[in-house]
This record gives sequence, structure tokens and C-alpha cells, in this order.
Amino acid sequence: MRRRRPLRILTWHVHGNYLYYLTQVPHTFLVPVDAARSPGYAGRAGTLPWADTVVEVPVEQLATTSFDCILFQSASAYLEDQFRLLTEAQRRLPRIYLEHDPPQRHPTDTVHPVDDPTTLLVHVTGFNALMWDNGRTPTRVIDHGVLVPAGLHYIGELARGVAVVNHLARRGRRLGADVVETVRAQVPFDLFGMDSERSGGLGELPNLELPARLAHYRFYFHPIRWTSLGLAALEAMTIGLPLVGLATTELVTVIRNGENGYIDTDPARLVEVMRHLLEDRGEAARLGAAARRVALERFGIDRFVADWLAVFDEVTQ
Repeated sequence: MRRRRPLRILTWHVHGNYLYYLTQVPHTFLVPVDAARSPGYAGRAGTLPWADTVVEVPVEQLATTSFDCILFQSASAYLEDQFRLLTEAQRRLPRIYLEHDPPQRHPTDTVHPVDDPTTLLVHVTGFNALMWDNGRTPTRVIDHGVLVPAGLHYIGELARGVAVVNHLARRGRRLGADVVETVRAQVPFDLFGMDSERSGGLGELPNLELPARLAHYRFYFHPIRWTSLGLAALEAMTIGLPLVGLATTELVTVIRNGENGYIDTDPARLVEVMRHLLEDRGEAARLGAAARRVALERFGIDRFVADWLAVFDEVTQ
């Protein structure tokens, strides 16, 4: 087997946790920063323990910086910023577009902004790849990979559920704001996430503190109608929390009712399951143990790193 040459990959800080997991791949990742640390240009922001292989590059130096590959993570970077910041020669380098979301307009007929047979389009779920009109652009699916602190396991002594949703008030029905209100009136649970205080939540926790906090809750609640596959939900499963949520998007390929959690399209039936788990801690632990096995098998960080190594090898050969 040939020895890999470490690559220098230009990418953007779009989703902090995903970028943290992506940078477990043994290459160097160049992340552009501007003076305002604006969205996409925040660099090594936040509380995550960024490795030395994550290197900030001021936007004004990008045109004179050498790298081997471009990994786009947003339409604005692909459609606008590359032409503003990069040279023509840099724009001819191998290109990957990482799509984090399903279509936000029409669910089945939205054409993806990348229309280029020489750019590889990577989706984070099979559901996303199915719903986008990918046109002539070659596509791959790389399932998420998550990494939680070693030795952290489910405790579940709190007879409450927990959900983690960022900006729920602003994002509304798509993220399940109305479902949260319906369930909250019937079942005790806590909400974490960015700006969650506006929705009666407890605010945002530092990334590395969140898994330990989740471990004390009886179950994880996933109220989201339309999304990819939330990293917080997978982290909760990896710890050993059973998941109760809406039977939508990629989640239907992960949860098996009565085996590792419960999903349904009727919130009333979800409330029944939640109440049962609050009464039966042993059943919650049984479902959570199976959820943990599924999460480790399908969303382990080693598989995720291997998939990304293969893609980087493919596009840079």
C-alpha cells in the first residue's frame, strides 16, 4: 500500500462540530479568517480542542497560499467567495463540495448549486443525496462520525428528556418549535442549544461539556421535521441515551422501534413512549445500550476518517 502524502486542504468553518470531527483526518486544514470573524471565517473559534493541523489563514493571504485541494461547505463560498479570494490557478485545483443539508426550498425538485462533473459532491446522509437534484455532478455519501469523551456512559437518573437544537425560535417549524411546545406541556424535558433561552431552554453548553450533561437524562428527544442527521443526537446515542423522535429524513434508517429508541410521525404516540421511559429506567437503559451499539458501529470516528481519506485520495490522484 502506498504511503499517503499529507495534503493541505482549504476549507471553511461552517459547522464547528463537523469541522472538529473532519480534522481528525491526518491532513492539514487551512481555514480562512477575516477581521470580523464573520460566518464561515471564524477559523479556530469556540471551545473545541483544535489540533495543530487546523491552520488559520487571513483572507488577504489566500491568493498566495499553497494548498492541494478545496473543500467547499456552503453555496456562498462556492458561488461567490472563491472568485473573490482565489486565483484562477487555485480554482483549478481538485474540488469537493460538502453538502450538510437537505434542500431548503422544494424538497424534491431543487437543483444543487454545484453543476460540475469535475467537482465531487459529498452528502452527509443518503437522504440528502436522494432529495437533491444532483444533476451531472458526481456524488458520494459519507455518514457522520462522532467522537465522545472516553469512559462516558449513560446514567439516566434524571426523569426528564433532553433535546439539543440551535436557534429553535428563529428556525421555527422546520426544527420543530411547535412540536417542542406540544411535548413540553405533557412531558418534563430540557432544551439546550444556541439561543435556546428564547424557547424556554437552558442555553448553549461548551461542546466538550455537553455529552457529560446529556448522560444524566432519561432519553434524547429529536423534534426536527427536516434536517440532515444531528450530531448531538448521534453523540447522545454514542453515550447510551435512547432516542425518541419524529420519523423523518435519515433518522428512519438509524432507529428501530423497541430496539434502540422510538420514532413516529404522531407526537401523541411519542409522548406515550416518553412517559413509559420516565417510569421505567431499566427499559430506557436497554434501549440506550442498543442505541450506543448502533452509533459506534455506523458512526464511529475511525470509519469516518477512512471514508474521508479515500475521497481525498481519489480527487487528488
